[in-house]
Amino acid sequence: MKKKNKNQKRIAIFHNYMDNIGGAEIVGLTLAKELKADFYSTNIDREKIKKMGFSNINLISIGKIPINAPLRQQLALLRFRMFDLKKKYDFYIIDGDWAMSGAVNNRPNLWFVHSPIREIWDAYDYVRNKVVPWFARWPFDIWVYFNRYLNKKYIKSVEKIACNSINTQNRIRKFLNREAVVINPPIETSNFDYKKNGDFWLSVNRLFAAKRIDIQMKAFEKLPNEKLVIVGSYERSKHFRQYLRYLKRIKPKNVKILSWVDSKKLRELYSNCRGFIATSMDEDFGMAPVEAMASGKPVIAPNEGGYKETIIAGKTGILIDNINEDKLAEAIKILGKNPEKYKNACLKQAKNFDTKVFIKKIRKLIDK
Repeated sequence: MKKKNKNQKRIAIFHNYMDNIGGAEIVGLTLAKELKADFYSTNIDREKIKKMGFSNINLISIGKIPINAPLRQQLALLRFRMFDLKKKYDFYIIDGDWAMSGAVNNRPNLWFVHSPIREIWDAYDYVRNKVVPWFARWPFDIWVYFNRYLNKKYIKSVEKIACNSINTQNRIRKFLNREAVVINPPIETSNFDYKKNGDFWLSVNRLFAAKRIDIQMKAFEKLPNEKLVIVGSYERSKHFRQYLRYLKRIKPKNVKILSWVDSKKLRELYSNCRGFIATSMDEDFGMAPVEAMASGKPVIAPNEGGYKETIIAGKTGILIDNINEDKLAEAIKILGKNPEKYKNACLKQAKNFDTKVFIKKIRKLIDK
């Protein structure tokens, strides 16, 4: 870990849990790396973090919590609510939804919001009707009511708010009645490069229902001459395992699932794929499509959520209204004819989301 100079603010970063590394976790780790901050979390998988290219960060565990919802989320919220470091640091950054309770005892602070807790706010109906078993819906409703109350209570202790997209900014305004500054997440564009438009398509997601991976599989079932590689980590809780079993059951022969890869292998896949596919429902922002563009690859995605803020339709890819497997299959046919023509526009667009831009804006907000 690099030494801090005497004039540099001592900063601590809070994140819910670190046993599954996705976009939100990468943002937190990038903040820690660039700001030379200490990183506090539960369930820290140090080996996985190291393989993702973050080896010089001071990771501090505040314990282990269960892997299954809802106890997992509730204990994370409780751990950070009781956490008190206010005399040790000059500033606190909360990078995570359930860790937001850490604002109560730790100030001055900034909450970087990837989204307000989706299962209790904008995705409540979807989770209740599509994920939660019918016999568990009434306890789920009680749990949601309780956590909405806590969410509104704890946000009163949050002093500054930044978020990853206009989409998330609108959710914060709607559900939590607060304003936020939009600072798009960081992509270390210099780490990515273009090698060729190969013979396979790439998709990078957490494997859970809201990512709608099943649409991708059904589309490729209609395209037996195309190949899809899905890089998808999943949390070990019951609901995630159920969806993974479903995906494996419907997976056609031309689709390959890689449960997790390190940063070197992931960059290799980006640089050699034909194009990138995303299907997430109302995505908060979506870092993976920007990483694909940083590799010169066009993106196919739904015309909704954060995708509308990063993908330029017709220039860096295709945005699909009311996406389904038929529309996705047709877009793959169109984009697959000449994916090379999107290369320069993709590389240019990705530069707008570079880490340097992100850190400059974060520093300015901290010092404001």
